[in-house]
Amino acid sequence: MNDSSVRDLNAPIGVQEIVARLERAGFETWCVGGAVRDALLGHPHLDWDFATAATPAEVIRVFKRTVPIGIEFGTVGVFDSQGTMHEVTTFRRDVNTDGRHAVVEFGASLDDDLARRDFTVNAIAYHPKSQEIRDPFDGRLDLKRGLVRAVGKASERMREDRLRALRGIRFAARFSFHIEPETWAAIRASASHMGRLSPERVKQELEKTMEQVERPSNALEWWREAGFLEELVPSIAMAPTERFAALDSLPRAEGALAKGATLSRLAMLWFGEKESVAAAATKALRFSNADSSWISSLAGASAELGRTIDATVREGAPSAVDVRRWVARIGRMRTETFFTLYAALWRARLANDANAIDESRIDALSKLAVIIAFRDPIEIADLAVDGEDLHKAGIKNGPAMGKALHVLLERVIENPALNTIDQLTEIAKAL
Repeated sequence: MNDSSVRDLNAPIGVQEIVARLERAGFETWCVGGAVRDALLGHPHLDWDFATAATPAEVIRVFKRTVPIGIEFGTVGVFDSQGTMHEVTTFRRDVNTDGRHAVVEFGASLDDDLARRDFTVNAIAYHPKSQEIRDPFDGRLDLKRGLVRAVGKASERMREDRLRALRGIRFAARFSFHIEPETWAAIRASASHMGRLSPERVKQELEKTMEQVERPSNALEWWREAGFLEELVPSIAMAPTERFAALDSLPRAEGALAKGATLSRLAMLWFGEKESVAAAATKALRFSNADSSWISSLAGASAELGRTIDATVREGAPSAVDVRRWVARIGRMRTETFFTLYAALWRARLANDANAIDESRIDALSKLAVIIAFRDPIEIADLAVDGEDLHKAGIKNGPAMGKALHVLLERVIENPALNTIDQLTEIAKAL
């Protein structure tokens, strides 16, 4: 179905040039996918993709700068005149699928190609020269209605690729859409088949949710309701609702700050679980060693200190000694993130009980903790003496030395004024 012209999509010049070059070579070509959807919603989108009648070999012949990123599936990466790479994929239809990977055949039409897509809002094609939109499944109407609806029969679309269930939830949460009942039923029915997804794909969906969705709690609760957490991330299947709600007050970020913001949101998923539990879960999901260690260390510190900090804050302002002890356990470089997550958790609690505590206490604690982390001695390396100094004072190397250093650190945490060579040496001799 060809619709009337739409003149407000404003495809970038590089995108228009790719379509023009392919069509001058005799190959019908359309813009498809998320960029068209987002442009219709008025959202900026840089990842413009294309569907074309050209085969991968023909695409490679038309363009000098290409990358064979998925030749077997008909996809070639093409660089536009501004140096941005776009995916150009041959019109195709699915011949067979195992629930995750499809065998495709080329030679299909644009309508065939759109019919194999997941949701109606993603099955819209746009031609930048003619300004025409091809929308055989009323995806634009669903955009207006705020609805995620599967193309064709929902159960078949989910069976073809189980990842679509997670994607559907992410789209609904990202755009604050509803999920059409038949589509939701098919998504829920996918729970027992989630084992077909690789850990890397599950991690990727969690990351995309944290990167793209303003209020991730909605997506996580949908995961829980559909049974996906129990199947895919059982360590947080029973996480308290307030932990997911806390995600919503941890802001997303763009550009250079995006990775840190996303990692903080991911850390909240396990904030309060035992360190060993969080470490096992994140490693199973193929997080990097560094990210797994960061997330699990924060989780473990919360599990150990959370109730103590809560009780102290409820009673009033904690002492500097208390905060130094907490920061020493958390770690200097993790302190700011820890109290950012802790404050978010309290904001989630206060949303349900406005009288639970004065929020200013949490803000004051967070600021004090960061100041103490970078001002006061909280690690053995911060002591004014080292092993050599203690050895000269008569402390033997080995376990006695380690014990002495830890005792000195505890004294200094209680009273930073003791952190001088003379005073610490005298204390060590007394040991």
